[in-house]
Amino acid sequence: MTSTMVSRLELIRRVPLFSMLTTSQAVLVADAVVKQRYRKGETILEQGQKSCALTILLTGRARVVSRDARGREVILATLRPGDYVGEMSLIDQSPHSASVVAEVQTDTLVMDQLAFTRCLPESDSMAYAMLKGLVHRLRQADRKIESLALMDVYGRVAGALLDFAAEAMPGADGAAMIRGRVSRQDVAKMVGASREMVSRVMKDLEERGFIETQDDGSLLVRPHLDSLV
Repeated sequence: MTSTMVSRLELIRRVPLFSMLTTSQAVLVADAVVKQRYRKGETILEQGQKSCALTILLTGRARVVSRDARGREVILATLRPGDYVGEMSLIDQSPHSASVVAEVQTDTLVMDQLAFTRCLPESDSMAYAMLKGLVHRLRQADRKIESLALMDVYGRVAGALLDFAAEAMPGADGAAMIRGRVSRQDVAKMVGASREMVSRVMKDLEERGFIETQDDGSLLVRPHLDSLV
């Protein structure tokens, strides 16, 4: 066993994620990781992109930041040694939902996609399906936090209605029909506002032609509603 391998083994043994591995499993992981250093202010992961790697912090500190289309940002979390990022994109193959930026000089271990995949359950197993479900929920939670932190009530209500509309098949003009009556109380609980405020916002949205209530209570959502988000 080379000195480099021993060094990697020592490093991964310090990471809680790998603490339960057997010796043989630890050797496989150690052979698959590389050490990488980031300077203060350097981006570790970029929102909207894919890095195809799992990154584990060994030393230092980093912040998880989500930015909207206007450049406004919210800090979702602070990462410290033992924390890891990039796993959601490796599991569901989607771009990163947030950026990760080093707050101080930060040393990491990086595991590529092939090695990470070897550590996962079989892709057709229940465990893997549950992992993908958990990642989906985490992404929704990140979007919710970003919405509450960065958007006004109009933007949050518009975002909630667009989420409902995303489940419907859009028409030729891009409009989507939300079947069934949309509860103002439910929307209020989703966006962190009072029912009265949500009712006023939805009434204004209707008067401005963003949405249209049908006779059966269904709601037609026009595509330009996304301009408010």
